[in-house]
Amino acid sequence: MANRTMESRVGRAKQRYSDGGERLVAGVVPLNSAKSHVLLIQSTRRSGWVLPKGGWETDETCMDAAQREAWEEAGISCKIDYDLGVIKETRAPKQLSKDAPKALYQFFEVTVTTEHADWPEKHKRDRQWATFAEAEKAMIGRPELLEALKRSTLSR
Repeated sequence: MANRTMESRVGRAKQRYSDGGERLVAGVVPLNSAKSHVLLIQSTRRSGWVLPKGGWETDETCMDAAQREAWEEAGISCKIDYDLGVIKETRAPKQLSKDAPKALYQFFEVTVTTEHADWPEKHKRDRQWATFAEAEKAMIGRPELLEALKRSTLSR
């Protein structure tokens, strides 16, 4: 990623939406080179662990958005290996809000090349490596993230 900054993008002014009104989200399943562990980050909205992801904006490609989110949220540089496809939002309508509308997720499997000591969201997120079983357990309430994990080549 050429223009790395220590500032996270905020707001939805450049947010992309599908024709059906879903917020378009780009994310990564960050694996170590042995494909034995996935890097999880602490959620800021609720307790627990998640995959790096966030809004795909109008001034970037989906791959660029995924790599930007990996940098901002997890402090990693990574190489994109596979497109894991689109995953539809499965939250119930009562769990949706103006700030958290229905989303379409585009995930990529990536290999982590560098874990940086400082990154934009270091002050509000921890990160940890997990096995498939540990990650599956940690993200039990997030079916869209579990689906991305299951589509990856992470060792079971």
